[in-house]
Amino acid sequence: MNPVIELQDVKKIYQMNGVITPALRGVNLQIAKGEFLAIMGPSGSGKSTLLHMIGALDKPTEGKIILDGVDISTLKESALARLRGRKIGFVFQFFNLHPTLTAVENIELPMMIAEADKKERQRKALELLRSVNMEHRARHLPSQLSGGEQQRIAIARALANDPEIILADELTGNLDSKTKAEIMQFLLRLQQERKMTVTIITHEPEIAAYAETVIRIVDGRIAQGGS
Repeated sequence: MNPVIELQDVKKIYQMNGVITPALRGVNLQIAKGEFLAIMGPSGSGKSTLLHMIGALDKPTEGKIILDGVDISTLKESALARLRGRKIGFVFQFFNLHPTLTAVENIELPMMIAEADKKERQRKALELLRSVNMEHRARHLPSQLSGGEQQRIAIARALANDPEIILADELTGNLDSKTKAEIMQFLLRLQQERKMTVTIITHEPEIAAYAETVIRIVDGRIAQGGS
């Protein structure tokens, strides 16, 4: 296997008011290019912390995180921010859409931050809207969209800068059963068509079943499975 992401004995310890809390206790993990991985675990198990490590949103207390051959645990925050913007797209449970921007403007936002040409980002945003079957909602605000529609917009936004990796944290957590299935089938199709590496966090076995690899984390350690 040729891993696009590799964690080597990653530990993460949080300290607050003199209290030490170990979140990760020596995680070793390899994620192959194009793999669809699900991470499961109970509340407080460390799964969100693990996703933050994979996504360069936080640094480990100990250990290494290798992304495309680069040890990102040694990078400065400015370099991490550039890397995230270029290589990684994020999808969250609560959508995180800007409430005063329309659907198409929300998709444009990452491209604006990357200083893409205005005409090009508008063209691409409309193209991404079509790819998620939401072009008819282009001028709608998030408050005018259903939960499933907002999540489709959030996925399109995550694709704006052509990331190699998509990371999703409980992306179906606020959706009904029918919409959950639609969103997961849609994400799976995108992953296969674009050959992206996808990692999702979920506590739902029926959602994890969409992934080709499932691992379980308990008390900051990988308990079973692997990649």
